[in-house]
Amino acid sequence: MTLKTVFTVCVGVLIVIALVMAIIHSLVAITLTYAALLLSVTLDHGVKLLVRRGLKRSLAIGLVSLSLAGLLTGLAFTLIPPAISQGKTLVHQAPAFIHNARASRLFVRLDARFHLAEHIEKIEKGLPAMLEGAATPILAAVGGVLSLVAAAVTVLLLTVFMLIFGGRLIRAALDEARPESRNLYGDVLEKMYQSIGGYLGGLTLICTFNATLTTTFLAINQVPFFLPLGILSGLSSMIPYAGPVVTGTLITLLALITGSGWHALACVIYFIAYGQLEGNVLGPLIFRRTVHVNPLVVVLSVLFLGEMAGIVGAIIAVPVVAALQILVREVLRVRRQRLKVQRAEIRAEAKAGDV
Repeated sequence: MTLKTVFTVCVGVLIVIALVMAIIHSLVAITLTYAALLLSVTLDHGVKLLVRRGLKRSLAIGLVSLSLAGLLTGLAFTLIPPAISQGKTLVHQAPAFIHNARASRLFVRLDARFHLAEHIEKIEKGLPAMLEGAATPILAAVGGVLSLVAAAVTVLLLTVFMLIFGGRLIRAALDEARPESRNLYGDVLEKMYQSIGGYLGGLTLICTFNATLTTTFLAINQVPFFLPLGILSGLSSMIPYAGPVVTGTLITLLALITGSGWHALACVIYFIAYGQLEGNVLGPLIFRRTVHVNPLVVVLSVLFLGEMAGIVGAIIAVPVVAALQILVREVLRVRRQRLKVQRAEIRAEAKAGDV
């Protein structure tokens, strides 16, 4: 091994370490940029629709941005205050709900068999330390870099800049590619754009439909704190398959604790029915017609990315896997074409040799 080879390997290792350290120390910036990228891809479909109707792109971007800002402002003034109020009441009354649940016949039976009371006492004793330990790094990261409002404003500004200048940047990058590969790169980016944009747009509709339908049902079923629970149910659809199941179970248990068995039974029936609707009707319309990702791959991607990056990883799992799937398909397609050309050349040479 020569000195040049050793030096090259060492430089490569140092570059990889530097990149890893940069990523670790830029997680907040990367998260905000990725959120803005997904949002800009989704909104760009609306911008292109307005451009096809005759509007200038700059005017279309302004109209779409103002519509988004107006929607967020309307939600902030109409839904968020009562949701926060009900959420605070839920947290305040949580000890009373736990006490009532421990006094029920079902808990007594389960406690006699599984000793649930001991586990709950251990959790209650260790809860302050757990909350303190979990809150410290989160507050340090968010409070040291950006507040929640500043992060939202940053994402919106990044989204607008991506809508205005992102296309130019991508075209400039494609112009630097080799002429024979330029069309291939353009096709891959277009497929990613269509797949991810369609998925995110459809997912937004699913979350809105879930939140509206669940909030209405919980209000009719007289489940307390129906507004924050309905919003939570809608947000759970961002995590495919697992999110609605976990949220539906928690809401059903809360209905059992705060109401009666009939209210809980109604919740069970509703969430099973809605799960069938989302899993068999709404979900396939999104996953099969936009990202074309196998449900097993979706579940595995949510599991692994959720383990690596928490809730954010679970949310971005499907777009990331969809993009990787498109890349792999295109690489394999190019490889198959090259193999066909090579085989054809070999056959031609063999025929020429026989002659």
